[in-house]
Amino acid sequence: MRKLFSLMMVLVLAGCAAIEPHEERDVQRDAGLSIQEVYERALPTLSEDKQRHFAQRLYRLTGEQRWWALNHAYGERLLTRLEEDIVGLAEPGYAAARSRAIVADYSQRTAKRRARRAMLGEWGEIAFARALLFRLIQAEYFGLLPTIENHERALGYQAEVDWAAFLTDPAVIGIYAAQVANYAYFLHQLGVMDLRREVEAAFRRHYPPDRVAGLDAAEYRNWLYGLTHFVIADSRYYQRKVDPEMHAWVLEALERETAGIMARATADIQAEVALAFLLADREDHPLVGRVREALVAAVDPASGIIPSSAEEEGLAGGEHRNVLAIMVLRWPGRLHPGPDLSDRLG
Repeated sequence: MRKLFSLMMVLVLAGCAAIEPHEERDVQRDAGLSIQEVYERALPTLSEDKQRHFAQRLYRLTGEQRWWALNHAYGERLLTRLEEDIVGLAEPGYAAARSRAIVADYSQRTAKRRARRAMLGEWGEIAFARALLFRLIQAEYFGLLPTIENHERALGYQAEVDWAAFLTDPAVIGIYAAQVANYAYFLHQLGVMDLRREVEAAFRRHYPPDRVAGLDAAEYRNWLYGLTHFVIADSRYYQRKVDPEMHAWVLEALERETAGIMARATADIQAEVALAFLLADREDHPLVGRVREALVAAVDPASGIIPSSAEEEGLAGGEHRNVLAIMVLRWPGRLHPGPDLSDRLG
């Protein structure tokens, strides 16, 4: 019933320019809830990683306890993988062997993935180091890191990786910008090293304002993703709001590029742009409103979700853009850290 109501209201919104702002927000929230309902019904059919991705964000958006079970299941898997890697790091050659295996197994389905695979293959143990770094920060988010035996070994290994060279390399930034921003913040949040300013400077050198208009579609999206992830990573992935002054350069760059974002960016990127402003407590920015309108308009009445241009993607392939759309459309103004699993898994 909510889905039908939302779709009817979308039609009303599209045909009525005089709609009141509070009514428009009600329509947007209902559209977000309708997308959420579709995915909640489909969650058991999605991969564990998609379930983890969705449940983490819905918990941080709502704080609802019903998202604990999927987060708890992920926490158990996370501990198992981390314990394996920590034991493995005691053996010479473990990281190098894991890196070779990761590169060999890396998806080559798209041009972007093939480029990333080639890049990772040129950086020795980085392929393993970045996978381990992701698991470490996830454990820290869940309050689990102090409970893991010998976790200092993994942190010590990260301190030995030449992250500065990798994260400031122009070729890496050119195809891996969002991850570059992520890893700089992860390393800082774990207390390993602080490369945030160096990475920001390298990113801004690589993408000066006068270069943006000439970027092709792939690198334009890479630039936008990179910009938004300086904010998203600082928020500990939607667990807290950020200092808008610290990220003023990001918000100003996005504001200057409003027309391009609405014309050239995918729904995923448009949603992350809006989230950058929301995390900086700038919900009243006009770009947030424009993105919300675009996301509502992008919902397919037949499927109830925001589809991809690649029709074969379906619910699984669309999980990323749709959970981001839910967050933008339902944004409550308050975020919930964690969940802290230390009592149950520690």
